[in-house]
Amino acid sequence: MEGEGDQAQRAHAENQGFSGTPKTKGFFGNIKEEPIAKKPFNFSHFYDKSYKFLIIIPILILIISLVYMISFTVQTGDILRKDVSLTGGTSLTVYTDKISLDELESKLKPIFSDVSVRSLTDFGTGKQLALTIESQAKPDDLKKAAEEILGYSLDEKNSSMEFTGEALSKSFYKELLFAIGLAFLFMSIVIFLIFKVPLPSIYVITCAFLDILVPMAAANIMGIRLSAAGVAAFLMLIGYSVDSDILLTMRVLRRKEEALNSRIFGAFKTGITMTLTSVAAVTAGYVITISPVLKEIFFILLIGLITDILVTWLANASLLKWYCEKRPELK
Repeated sequence: MEGEGDQAQRAHAENQGFSGTPKTKGFFGNIKEEPIAKKPFNFSHFYDKSYKFLIIIPILILIISLVYMISFTVQTGDILRKDVSLTGGTSLTVYTDKISLDELESKLKPIFSDVSVRSLTDFGTGKQLALTIESQAKPDDLKKAAEEILGYSLDEKNSSMEFTGEALSKSFYKELLFAIGLAFLFMSIVIFLIFKVPLPSIYVITCAFLDILVPMAAANIMGIRLSAAGVAAFLMLIGYSVDSDILLTMRVLRRKEEALNSRIFGAFKTGITMTLTSVAAVTAGYVITISPVLKEIFFILLIGLITDILVTWLANASLLKWYCEKRPELK
């Protein structure tokens, strides 16, 4: 047990300010505790310390996407899964709700190994409206097999059929890829002409490349067979992806009268508002539409826009800050 002397020493030490909470004497000599004020969280100070670590996330996304795309290309011989509009073949749409997608596909697979079946449903009720069968088989062979499984003849009233030649489809696919490559090249040239400095220009171009690479990998992972319209959506992504990067780079490099963090945070407020608005619109379109072609386009745009948020504000912003801090005139 504590003696009286020990208690007196402890009380004296507390009165002298050795306890965890500061104490002051009141008007009548009684001791009054004063709470220690907590410092408010300073995001700017936190960002200064951690911005270099934020680059790790986009780097991991880049590595994973590249490894997957290289592996996919080696296995399949192409960078995308393509539907019959790009490989050539037959597309047969049957207006029925009497048979499910899985049942029809399982019965067609033994006959046509490359067959794929998609369902068209009503947005309001979720009821199946039609099934689309795609294969590189000849139109008559695919139609005959479908009739045997369904148990009735197919005509213009209960079905529709499209056939695309293989040579025409392959030529069209090559032209689409060439158009995407050409658009990316001209975009890169314009970026270099605008900023006239190598590193910030390379940052923007790399972010645009990631915005295309990640949706491409995501579409392959999800097993989506892209049509011509789906591939053309990557052209739209080139425009979507660079607007926030250009906004950020212009504000950071040109508005030298403001503090560096103020320039980055100001660009973020404007850029994230633009991108989130687009994300909301694209998400609504993806949920509402029943068209497979439109779903492809909205899916690619949605993944691309989400990727753009990560690479612009975690990678490009951090790299620009690093670049400016090494140049006193840009701080």
